[in-house]
Amino acid sequence: MRTTQQFSITLPLEMAEMVERKIQSGAYASVSEVMRDGIRALMERDAAVERWLKEEVVTGHMAHVAEPETGVPADQVLARLKARRTA
Repeated sequence: MRTTQQFSITLPLEMAEMVERKIQSGAYASVSEVMRDGIRALMERDAAVERWLKEEVVTGHMAHVAEPETGVPADQVLARLKARRTA
């Protein structure tokens, strides 16, 4: 049973040149290695976002639903962000 699948892809020149530089530097042996590493990084990022959503966003929302009086109105949040940005 086959454990790989071949793809034909088209990249913008800037990305293609980056792939070539990675190979020429010796960091990777082939285009396939570069692509696999990129897909792994994408999978890790997606998993991190999923964890953040489950562990922090959902948890924060549930805490707000349980005790809505602890919430901060959006205009106050915006004012805090603007103040922090100007500081």
